[in-house]
Amino acid sequence: MRLYFDLSPNTEPVPWDYQHFLIGAFHKWLGRNRLHDRVSLYSLSWLTGGQRKGGSLTFPKGAMWFVSCYEIDIAKRLLGSVLSDPEVCCGMRITGARLVEPPEFDGQQRFFVATPVLVRRFDGQSVKHLTFAENGADAVLTQTLQRKMKFAGLDEPKVAVEFDRTYPKARTKLVSIKGIHNKASLCPVIVRGSPRAAAFAWEVGIGHSTGSGFGALC
Repeated sequence: MRLYFDLSPNTEPVPWDYQHFLIGAFHKWLGRNRLHDRVSLYSLSWLTGGQRKGGSLTFPKGAMWFVSCYEIDIAKRLLGSVLSDPEVCCGMRITGARLVEPPEFDGQQRFFVATPVLVRRFDGQSVKHLTFAENGADAVLTQTLQRKMKFAGLDEPKVAVEFDRTYPKARTKLVSIKGIHNKASLCPVIVRGSPRAAAFAWEVGIGHSTGSGFGALC
């Protein structure tokens, strides 16, 4: 499922690294939960509609934000909480919301990304961030989606994910969340498997830290 939220214009400057505000609002609405400590079967987009203003952002016409999740109970819980506490950040409030089911997908589906895709490879106690241009990134994307599907009780052993390296505007982006820097990729991805696997990816996102604003799919 996907929840599209309309937000009012901001009344205070919005910092460039505002993503932690969205994460905070998401967990505020869910209340006490164990989602921090388990595999993230959800993904958060960033705000759209912003403009540069000095050293910050402004949203004079408001913004759009979406939250996608595999579990319908999470979507319903979010909707109920938003009605009673619509505050997000910097004076922005939820003014409208709509719930959308996954579209019909093909077994091989190309997605544009709504947020940068973060790919981490763990080597012992060290972590390397892989970009779309590096060997091994596709394998990590595939393993991450397979792990999430297994956690959700879905059997899709042949699902595979890869960056679409034919995209001419692919690039990397350094994203800072709460002072932690992450090197991520702005590049479309291709999900191969079944329509169900594509719909699942649309809901939970691709790569690591989808619950922190990475890997959300359009």
